[in-house]
Amino acid sequence: MSRGRLHLIPNTLDFGIEGAAGDLREVLPQQVIETAARLTYWAAENAKTTRAFLKRVDALQPLARPVQEQDIRELPRAPKGKADTDMAAAWQALLAPALAGHDVGLISEAGLPAIADPGAQLVAAAHAAGVEVVPHAGPSSLLMALAASGLNGQSFAFVGYLPVDAAARTARIRELEALSARQQQTQLMIETPYRNGALLQALLAALKPQTRLSISCGLSVPQGWTRSMSVAQWRKKENGASLPDKIPAVFALLA
Repeated sequence: MSRGRLHLIPNTLDFGIEGAAGDLREVLPQQVIETAARLTYWAAENAKTTRAFLKRVDALQPLARPVQEQDIRELPRAPKGKADTDMAAAWQALLAPALAGHDVGLISEAGLPAIADPGAQLVAAAHAAGVEVVPHAGPSSLLMALAASGLNGQSFAFVGYLPVDAAARTARIRELEALSARQQQTQLMIETPYRNGALLQALLAALKPQTRLSISCGLSVPQGWTRSMSVAQWRKKENGASLPDKIPAVFALLA
C-alpha cells in the first residue's frame, strides 16, 4: 500500500485579534486552500482553531467532508517531568492515516507549522517513518517581521520567549545584545500579547542606546505595523507607553 503524505498547511496570523478575520485568499495561495479542502485527517496544535480555519476554507472551497466529520487530532504534550523523546509512540499514532495511504494535514494555530511550533516533532517522525513531507507557502510572522525590520536578514536567530523573572530577563537581553554585536546577527523573540508592554520596557531599560530595535505588531491584518529605530529613539517615542496587549508582536534587535 502506498503511503500518504504529510502536508504542512499554513494558517493565517489573525488568530486572537478581534474583528481581524478576513478572506483567506488575501493571505493564502489558492493551491493551499484547495489542498486543505480535500484533506480529512489533521494533526493540529489546537482542534478548535483548526475547525474555525476549515469553516473559512469551506466558504471558498467545499470540503471533502463536513467539518464535524473531519478527523482532527491534537499534537501530544509531554506530561510534566517526561521527556519529549518518550513521546515517540504518540507522534507515530498521528501518522497512522498516512501509513494507511491517506494524506494528513499539519496545522498550527497561526502561521507556518513546525516554525516556532511543536509540529516540528511530527515532521521529524514523518521523515523517520518514510512519509513524504510537503510544505506549502503561507505567512510566517517571524520572517515577515525580519523582512520589514531593515535589520540583518543574512544572519538571524529566533530565541523564542525570554524569562518572565525580571532579573533573568534583563540578563538574557544583555546576553543576546552581546551575541548580536559579536556576530552582527539579528535576534528575534516573541511574547504573550498581554506581556508585550513589559517586554518592551525591559528591552528599553537593558539595551544600549545605539542598538536597533524593531517591533512588528499584528502582521497581515489591517491594523498591523512595523517600526524600526534605535533604542534611544524608542525611549523618546514611547515615553513609558506600552504596546497593545491583545495583538501578537515580534521583537527584533541588532547591536
